[in-house]
Amino acid sequence: MTQPMATVQHARALYRAHGDKAEAHAAQNARAAADAGNPTEAEDWRRIRATIRQLRGANQK
Repeated sequence: MTQPMATVQHARALYRAHGDKAEAHAAQNARAAADAGNPTEAEDWRRIRATIRQLRGANQK
């Protein structure tokens, strides 16, 4: 399981790299991990996606 600070760092990096598409990218990775039988990794990606959603909300005016 990813540590909370690592989740935030990963989410920020993904958001910087992919902008508004970052949340969809994280969702795709979560789905791929779940389909591959990696529930822990899938949950990590879900947390990253949720963090990206929070970052997007904080950045919207």
